[in-house]
Amino acid sequence: MYCNDKFRQEVTSNLSDFEHQAISDASLKQAAVAVVICDLESGSGISGMPAFDTHQNDAALLLTKRSSKLRRHAGQWALPGGRVDQGETLEQTAIREMREEIGLSLDESHIVGRLDDFETRSGFIMTPVIFWAGQLSALTPDYDEVDSIHRIPVSEFMRKDAPMLSDSEHGEAPVLRMPVGDTWIAAPTAAILLQFREVCVLGKRTRVAHFDQPEFAWK
Repeated sequence: MYCNDKFRQEVTSNLSDFEHQAISDASLKQAAVAVVICDLESGSGISGMPAFDTHQNDAALLLTKRSSKLRRHAGQWALPGGRVDQGETLEQTAIREMREEIGLSLDESHIVGRLDDFETRSGFIMTPVIFWAGQLSALTPDYDEVDSIHRIPVSEFMRKDAPMLSDSEHGEAPVLRMPVGDTWIAAPTAAILLQFREVCVLGKRTRVAHFDQPEFAWK
């Protein structure tokens, strides 16, 4: 999948046909995350990435490793995002968080749709907003929040061993992980990545809100 007009049109069309499901619960905090589609550029920066052919114009998603200095979810894989401030829309939150965390300034004209809300074990309703960024120059992380920024090829989320499911000790729903390189990404981020694959790339109507998260993601 190349980061070109054809892929953008496919993603936009698939999202326009998809009715995203919102969660309404006043007891939970509202958050938004940015799912940014861009070019792969010079590589993923992930140790253990399998040896498959990639091109700098391949489509990629932007993910971060959260700062090891943070009190919550330190060092975990994440999408740029955070809690909605008073008076903000979900889209405005995603735009602000992108700018603050990774130095990426996009506006609402770059938005191509939303995926389903996901209720996290840590008490948030997480809304994924999909952005088309296309060709990007170097990004600048805020090291108080982000240790590193990674461009992961969309093809990595199409692997035959994805998703990885395991039994949960706390419910009937399986714990969801998505493999990347020789490691993995846990839900809730993994749930969003899986639904991106299913809806945006494959044009399916797959729901992911029922998947559980590992215990370390609860706090």
